[in-house]
Amino acid sequence: MDLQEFRTGLDAWLDEHEPELAAGFGPEVSFDAEMAHLSKVKRMTFDAGWMRWGWPERVGGLGGSTLMRAYLGEALAARDMIEPGIYSMTEVLAPTMIGFARPELAAEMVPRLLRGDETWCQGFSEPSTGSNLGSLACRARRDGDAWRVSGQKVWTSLAQYAHRCVLLTRTGPPESGSRGITALFVDMDSPGITVRPIRALHGRDEFCEVFFDDVRVPDDRRLGEVDGGWAIAMDLLPYERSTSLWHRSAYLRQRLGHLLASAPEGALDPAELGEVVQMAFAFHARSRATQHRMARGERLGPETSIDKVLLATTEQAVFDLVAGAVPAAVALGGDADGDRWRTGFLYSRAATIYGGSAEIQRDIIARRLLDLGDGR
Repeated sequence: MDLQEFRTGLDAWLDEHEPELAAGFGPEVSFDAEMAHLSKVKRMTFDAGWMRWGWPERVGGLGGSTLMRAYLGEALAARDMIEPGIYSMTEVLAPTMIGFARPELAAEMVPRLLRGDETWCQGFSEPSTGSNLGSLACRARRDGDAWRVSGQKVWTSLAQYAHRCVLLTRTGPPESGSRGITALFVDMDSPGITVRPIRALHGRDEFCEVFFDDVRVPDDRRLGEVDGGWAIAMDLLPYERSTSLWHRSAYLRQRLGHLLASAPEGALDPAELGEVVQMAFAFHARSRATQHRMARGERLGPETSIDKVLLATTEQAVFDLVAGAVPAAVALGGDADGDRWRTGFLYSRAATIYGGSAEIQRDIIARRLLDLGDGR
């Protein structure tokens, strides 16, 4: 199946199943309900075949261009059938699982994620490390044919729902930095794991802190080589900072279109609107180019920090425009539409933090792309 045939068929299928796939919004819709709806959407699209295109056959996919799975996420976000942030976790975690897990493990686990039978989380950040993954302290010590993990992670998205965790641990001495890190694929129902949700500014418990108290993880759940976890991190983070953001581009353009249709007459300043529209389409163009690079088999790397900076500035600009046009909705919420504006505005404040802060991304761009050195 080529991309155009895929798009035509998917659009017709979504038209037919729109009542079943429509997401609910508003203050009465709980985060539990959002997660249940996401699982339903993934299950329906997987069983119909659409979710399987763009993924390798060895993990339950149907092959074909990765642009197919990109279009699926774009179409679902543009039609308000998913919340792009939680949907994108599949695009963040599955490619690295496919690349680094034992083939048998990937073949068993990835279809569960694609179909929505399972939720996975990413155990990277820690209270004292933030974006500096090389100094993480959550430790794994060898115990025969297993590892014993002790430590803490924080800002772990969806951990309270997760069945598995892609976890970075310290296996070398503290001074080994990025050379002493090992990645493990951990069952979240293992004895010794405690999850505590964190209420975020936008009113959702999307993040969690996770405690590991002597948690046993079999060595056959290791991803990559011992002390080779930095390679896993460097493989995963470009997806988190680029291709997974494609769905958010569709969401932001959808929100802009809704604002244009619903804002009171005269509420939008034409010059400001023009600047924000320009930013949204610049981000879209950059994100599209990254998707096509991945489809050509090119390796993604530090240049994806540009995508992340563009996403952060665009998202905040869109919702700053919203705040100026419908200030009462942003301040107070109210009905379902007003609550969406309020939630979107509050969530946008984190856009310069999640997935690596804007300062870190600009530092990567300066050092690794522009060769500007360390500034000393």
